[in-house]
Amino acid sequence: MARKYGVPDADNPEWTPQDFAASKPGAEAFRRYRGTQRAPRKQMISLRVDPTVLEAYKVSGKGWQGRMNQTLALHAPRRRRAT
Repeated sequence: MARKYGVPDADNPEWTPQDFAASKPGAEAFRRYRGTQRAPRKQMISLRVDPTVLEAYKVSGKGWQGRMNQTLALHAPRRRRAT
């Protein structure tokens, strides 16, 4: 026997006023939080690069920003310590 759409069953019980009060919007309920950083390790900046450079990194796949950071770190000028 087919059940009529919208009729509560054991797997989907009818909501009570308490269920509605405790509910959250879908976007909020499923949002993942990164958590607090103990000490920020990176700093957000705005950087202008050639479109061809940006595209070359983006087509390399997921993690392209980290690879760009590695390249910049490898080629960053080194400072000598004051003696």
